[in-house]
Amino acid sequence: MKKLLPAALGALLVLSGLTGCGSSSEPAVDPVEKYGSDTLKLFTWGEYLGENVISDFEEQFGVNVIIEYFDSNEMMYTKLQGGDSYDVLIPSDYMIQRLIAEDMLQPIDKSLIPNMEVLTDGVKNLAFDPENEYSVPYFWGTVGLVYNTQNVPAELIEEQGWDILKNTDYAGDIYMYDSERDSFMVALKSLGYSMNTEDDAEIEEAYQWLLELNDTMDPAYVTDEVIDNMMNGTKDIAVVYSGDATVVLDENPDMDFFMPEEGTNVWCDSMVIPSNAQNPLLAHEFINFMLSYDAAYDNTITVGYASTNDEVLHDVAENEYAENSAYLPRENYEKDEVFVDNEVMRQKLSQLWLKVKAQ
Repeated sequence: MKKLLPAALGALLVLSGLTGCGSSSEPAVDPVEKYGSDTLKLFTWGEYLGENVISDFEEQFGVNVIIEYFDSNEMMYTKLQGGDSYDVLIPSDYMIQRLIAEDMLQPIDKSLIPNMEVLTDGVKNLAFDPENEYSVPYFWGTVGLVYNTQNVPAELIEEQGWDILKNTDYAGDIYMYDSERDSFMVALKSLGYSMNTEDDAEIEEAYQWLLELNDTMDPAYVTDEVIDNMMNGTKDIAVVYSGDATVVLDENPDMDFFMPEEGTNVWCDSMVIPSNAQNPLLAHEFINFMLSYDAAYDNTITVGYASTNDEVLHDVAENEYAENSAYLPRENYEKDEVFVDNEVMRQKLSQLWLKVKAQ
């Protein structure tokens, strides 16, 4: 649900060393004395931080932040399995569920994160961590359709929903997100099924739906390049994460965003502390800081995804993105779902997805 780092930047970036973001004044309390360390290791998605949040945190608390980036939840999981140690991770919902089940996370000490009270209702008590015992929401959003209002009538996309992707009037003019889970979500929702179904017949029907789309529509399968392409109006319809859609709509006034009535994926990326974290006290301080108004505002304005800080979320929705239909996620819609972790299903959908694209 995030923009990837350019490959040339590599995997590891030490912000304090490469950008001069160290503390410019002595903190009131020695961080080593208070936290046991003056260095925090963060593992997160590329381009998923505000412009100043890391330097502000370093300066305020007199610490250094080392950031390493991953481009998929599975890559992150592999690094953890290999024994790598980080203080804070920002994975997605279904992966957090998996990490909890495998005892790879430590519980959050909520007494150390008073800013949890600012969380907006839409990210509280989600199914992957019902009591927010192990995770603190960071960004959230949905998946929907970005479309060119000059070529696709709003009433048509509202009427057809996900099936607009199979409307041959737009053959050769759509982008599908190159993700088996998201693509099968689209197909299953279009057919009226749960995106977390384990029913073989429903999965087979969704597979056939995607095969037909592939054969009749000649879709382009993309990931983050969809952002620039839709900004430039390269195609008329695209499956897009809401945060990326926010950026597209902000840059191209001809584009709009729609969440089909058949339902969609509501996702939530959250901050967690691994079981083998070396600096859990500093990790808690960082998580609490990231929920503060200034940090959350910097994050959401820079990245485009919806803030989990309720005040920031609504301030931005009513001001900077008042005319942007993609920014504010849909809440409490009965047909929307959060992905659950199921390794067998993930592998099955992955195999079927390869067959779809091989046609």
